[in-house]
Amino acid sequence: MSVASVYPLYIQKAEKKGRTKAEVDTIIFWLTGYDEAGLQRVLDQKVDFRTFFGEAPAMNPNVSLIKGVICGYRVEEIEDPLMQQIRYLDKLIDELAKGKAMEKILRQN
Repeated sequence: MSVASVYPLYIQKAEKKGRTKAEVDTIIFWLTGYDEAGLQRVLDQKVDFRTFFGEAPAMNPNVSLIKGVICGYRVEEIEDPLMQQIRYLDKLIDELAKGKAMEKILRQN
């Protein structure tokens, strides 16, 4: 599955709850180390999630602070590394849509 096919859904979920595309992008940049140009390249090339995370410039060292349930699974207990990374992103977008402050989403507190 390509990141480009899911990215608009992340934005839609956030915007339905009064959040912005810029906030979605900030979360992606924080988690993966991509910048705006890198993310745009990923979207334009329809890169799949395995490649997206495999080629991420720098996964955030604080990903272990992301905890909780998404899609019925505790993200910290998911054994498949790729699935865990995807669910980390899902969890962060979910927190954004639920109105959580960006400082908390980005594990700055």
